[in-house]
Amino acid sequence: MAAYALVTENFKFMSLFFKSKDVMIFNGLIALGTVAGQTAYSVFAFECPCSSGRNYRYGLAAIGAPALAFFLIGIMMNKSTWDLVSECRLRNCRKLSGAAAFALLGTIIGRAVVAPLTWAVISLLQGKAYTCALSEFLDPETLEGFPSDQGSAMAKFPCPESVSTELKGFWPEIERRLKYESQLIGWLLVAGMAVTVFLMLCVKRCSSPLGYRQEDYWSEYRSNEKTLFQRTASVHSRLLAAENVKNFFGFVALEKEEKEQLTEHQSASPICSTNWNRVTGVYLYREKNGLPLYSRLHKWATYSLENNVEAMEKEMDTFS
Repeated sequence: MAAYALVTENFKFMSLFFKSKDVMIFNGLIALGTVAGQTAYSVFAFECPCSSGRNYRYGLAAIGAPALAFFLIGIMMNKSTWDLVSECRLRNCRKLSGAAAFALLGTIIGRAVVAPLTWAVISLLQGKAYTCALSEFLDPETLEGFPSDQGSAMAKFPCPESVSTELKGFWPEIERRLKYESQLIGWLLVAGMAVTVFLMLCVKRCSSPLGYRQEDYWSEYRSNEKTLFQRTASVHSRLLAAENVKNFFGFVALEKEEKEQLTEHQSASPICSTNWNRVTGVYLYREKNGLPLYSRLHKWATYSLENNVEAMEKEMDTFS
């Protein structure tokens, strides 16, 4: 039982994967946008240099460079990245277990690879970049009737207009071979992605400590908390700024809606850095006396209502 409890405790962090339908929809939109961008690039901007030594650099760069850029952008735009950074900066990651770190990095990387993998797959299925990159490495001896003294012309084949008339007849066979290889790699990559996603979903469903209805509720809670927090933070910061501007100038120029907010809420006081730090950082799932705590803010509010400062100091530094 102890071993089972340990495994369950560690693998519950896998519930980070695919825990929100919004994430799946967002990933789908990213993939569609990437497909559109790659298709436009392939049609309007891709130009193979058709020069020995340059083809493979250009072809591989056309596949790899945008994919790398998309990956880094995905890492930077993921809120979980900065939650992890804050966790390590504020609490030195001292409560971050191996399973939790694996799950966090997995969910960050899992979202970040959607665009680069889509770009790579579409590039491979279209075959232009691969054909450009590998044309010069195709063995001319495998082409029946190909002149033995024309091996150096292989790099020019992606640009048929640069090839002599006697060699143009070999281009359909060369293109067919290279596109076969490119599309085969692309479909294998798609299959690998599908198997990986399937296994991750299986592990997530089997190891999650929550039922699917509670996970749906947790997802709704996170979404609502984020929306309300951002909306309230915007109003709070506006009111605090209005008070400071009024103290400096003696008056403050407010819009009608802002005046109504100021009348309704009267004033806004600064929030201490300690409380900001307590609600910032990594949070997965935790319970207190059998009742769920759905976020760091939820945990902070629970202990604040109890007015138990000692317990709060101890708990708010705890990762999970």
